[in-house]
Amino acid sequence: MARREFADYLVELLAPLGAVTAKRMFGGFGLYLDGLMFALIADDVLYVKADAANRAAFEARAMPPFLYERGGKTVTIAYHAVPAEALEDRNDLVSLARLGFAAALRGRRPATAKPRRKKTGAPG
Repeated sequence: MARREFADYLVELLAPLGAVTAKRMFGGFGLYLDGLMFALIADDVLYVKADAANRAAFEARAMPPFLYERGGKTVTIAYHAVPAEALEDRNDLVSLARLGFAAALRGRRPATAKPRRKKTGAPG
């Protein structure tokens, strides 16, 4: 389980990105910027969002993906663990977080338009 103190510490370190917030979820935390989740904390490990554009950079730094067990199977989600040394180097941490936020922006689903209601009544 992620501790609130660790989440608060990361929010403080990531302040150069903007108003990062930590929201409790599934025994850990999601880190959000501008309403988009770009990182998560599980078992006091920070993971940043990955996609096709940044995955190679994360793999080159030996950043393992987030794994968990479900129904006897290992499930991988598109987040990679930030190396411990990045937690000691704010510039490196912010750089990795920016990559995660960029992935969140690329993965953002466009807002769906609400269907228009047809007017009822007698034609005028």
